[in-house]
Amino acid sequence: MTIASYDICPALKKPEFQGEWNGLAWQNAGILEISHFRPEGSDHRPRTQAKLLYGHDAIYGLFRVEDRFVRCVHRRHQDPVYKDSCVEFFIQPPAGHGYFNFEFNCGGTLLASYVIDPRRTTDGFAAFARLSKSDAREISIYHSQPKIIDPEITEPVIWYLEFGIPYQLMERYAGAIEIADDIPWRGNLFKCADETSHPHWASWSPVDALNFHLPNCFGDFTFVSHETCR
Repeated sequence: MTIASYDICPALKKPEFQGEWNGLAWQNAGILEISHFRPEGSDHRPRTQAKLLYGHDAIYGLFRVEDRFVRCVHRRHQDPVYKDSCVEFFIQPPAGHGYFNFEFNCGGTLLASYVIDPRRTTDGFAAFARLSKSDAREISIYHSQPKIIDPEITEPVIWYLEFGIPYQLMERYAGAIEIADDIPWRGNLFKCADETSHPHWASWSPVDALNFHLPNCFGDFTFVSHETCR
């Protein structure tokens, strides 16, 4: 299996969290295609793209989804947002042994953890810590859709989800981290909608089972300089 790779460019300016796909802040960011769909899903395969940037104090992401059958009913922190129309960003800093899963439904509700041992248990995973509500308040989130969508939007719709995750937040769980072009990080991005009329599961770096928590399937992220991104 070929390992996916992506260069994360520095932000020319801090994103404004308005979902501006072609805005100034995002003009030098490469596009990720979340296009590896699992065969267990329906025939609905929404085109899902994402961009990543890094700043002095945070990593930023912006998803663009060309979707249908959009549903969103979970609105509390740590609700199972993957059952809704959802996008996900998993990131593994090199300083620690674990990775973060940041999962956002299209209404902006967050499910997030720091996972050390992803073996499944009745409580979640063999070793992990759920991010607290106070942690979640530090994450900037923009969502173009309302908090609740029920019944589904069945016609075509484009929606956006934008986030900013402070390094300081990640350091509480993973220890001191460093952003440098010779220190690679790993991770993956996903699109899912488990409990819609047309469920589907897609990833940027392909996964070899219907399970997003597979660090061995993560792709490579490299933080590059302004010169490299020109």
